[in-house]
Amino acid sequence: MKLLIRSALVAALSVGLMSPSLAENKLLKIGFVGVTSGPAASWGISNQRSMETRAAWLNETGGVKIGDDTYDVEIVSFDDQKDPKRAIAGMEKMAQEGIHYVVGPNVDDGAAAVRPVAEKNGIMYFPYAFPKELYMAPASNAVLGMVANYQSGPAIYKYLMENKGVKKVAFIAANESDPLSQRDGGVAAAKALGLEVVADKNTYQNDTRDFVPVLTPVLRTKPDLLVLSGVAPGNAPLLIRAARELGYQGLISTETAQDAQVLQEGAGELANGFISVGGASTPEIRTEAMEEFIERYTAMFGEYNDESNTKVYALEYILETMKANPASMASVEEFQKTMDTFEAPNIYMKGDAMLKYVGMTSFGQKRQVSVPMVVNEYVDGEFKTLFIAEVD
Repeated sequence: MKLLIRSALVAALSVGLMSPSLAENKLLKIGFVGVTSGPAASWGISNQRSMETRAAWLNETGGVKIGDDTYDVEIVSFDDQKDPKRAIAGMEKMAQEGIHYVVGPNVDDGAAAVRPVAEKNGIMYFPYAFPKELYMAPASNAVLGMVANYQSGPAIYKYLMENKGVKKVAFIAANESDPLSQRDGGVAAAKALGLEVVADKNTYQNDTRDFVPVLTPVLRTKPDLLVLSGVAPGNAPLLIRAARELGYQGLISTETAQDAQVLQEGAGELANGFISVGGASTPEIRTEAMEEFIERYTAMFGEYNDESNTKVYALEYILETMKANPASMASVEEFQKTMDTFEAPNIYMKGDAMLKYVGMTSFGQKRQVSVPMVVNEYVDGEFKTLFIAEVD
């Protein structure tokens, strides 16, 4: 019955999108290039689904008015399978279709690999990747779509030092450039705060399934906090389970977003207390519009991912910046000019919150979307808000 209800709703939405009143709208294509398969799939799936949910919502309610014209939004997606070569192919596909605005890729390698294609073809892209060189001059076409690990890491470590008495920290990362980079950033932040780093060289292959041999030497250092640097959602529950089964009773955290359902299925109650960066919304701060987004997402896909509380923002920023300067639809140079002074109401957050570009402290230019830094604790199948901060 649940499947029938969902199918009926999706069909109704589809009929709505094809109504005669909307058929006259022009078409605006926005791209997505990111990982939607493998251990890191949930990162990209939440991106794609967030974009598709918001696009369907906007189209159903009349489209998006930019300048003198109204547009229906079409999301053009490409699964890069967490492979930089495929990410390049995906960005080239976007260029061939004349798409100037792309969300993704989701990992450091992919985001770096597509830079030449984006710059050559006049594409602004919104990666969920952390290398600072993507967002610092002379680079100008990438906009960080979330809070970076070198922004959230210090906030998490400081909170745990002050509230949980953490003094010793150990790091473990997959033997790939993304997590290794995040590990190095975390180590530097921990040392700057005065924490004792007792392990920072241990790695594992991303296809590992037995983490006991990997974690045994790390846990011998008796850390108060075990940081799973850049951990993919599919690997997080396996690492947590192995650590707990080895008798580790300390705290476990990561600076990457996670999936509560994956944690529940893979680690169950052993994942209780796991700390991660969450979506940029909590029940306390979300508006009716955010609640409606969650309802629509769930109706379209049968489930919801907390990470989409952050992933809803990229498309919103692109469209609102275009509204502020319609010339930016065909010119990323115009888009970039608009970013420095751009502000628009944040429909997803209570109060007088505004959409604006930030990043001056981290990058020396505004190449990051402003979203709340929500840090979560996993408890009995769901995320609970630990604290909220923001990035300038």
